[in-house]
Amino acid sequence: MTTAAIDPITAKLDRMFSATDSNGDGYVDWNDYQRIIDRYLSSYGIDRNDRRAHALTAAHQMYWMELLRHANGGDRLDKEQYYHANRAVSVDTSRFNMVEGIPHAVFDIMDADGDNTISKAEFKQYLDVWGIAAPDAMDSFVEMDLDGDGAISRQEYIRAIREFFYSPDLNAAGSLIFGRLGA
Repeated sequence: MTTAAIDPITAKLDRMFSATDSNGDGYVDWNDYQRIIDRYLSSYGIDRNDRRAHALTAAHQMYWMELLRHANGGDRLDKEQYYHANRAVSVDTSRFNMVEGIPHAVFDIMDADGDNTISKAEFKQYLDVWGIAAPDAMDSFVEMDLDGDGAISRQEYIRAIREFFYSPDLNAAGSLIFGRLGA
């Protein structure tokens, strides 16, 4: 008897679902995203009236509306709906380019010192916001730092997010964000 291997994108989305389902009820709903936004703002000490907070919230609201549109469901998504909707939203840029929009808003939050790069400490803080405790998740920092300068540029970060959603390579930098998934 053979077992079917799970495809790499689904494996990554599974990790993302678990991190997003912040109350562990087996569904993702707007409240889960609101809690993530709140953790970003609290962790990075950003006031709700700050332009970065508004941009982060707006990007997540657009993303959430697109997930719902593609899931054809109610006001919460189970894992299968979440997988389907994320795959659809990552390629449908007719209304909102999620793979570009959210990462730019998140990068602006992560770049706490405003130097237009993400340091190791700022990246560690990002992992903490998401509750990512995988010991190898910090490995993705080194992988994302393509030029080896000790920091992740905006372009390097956006490239990694694209890899998360599009690359079947489980060893690509973007695939490592939630910890190593495969050999």
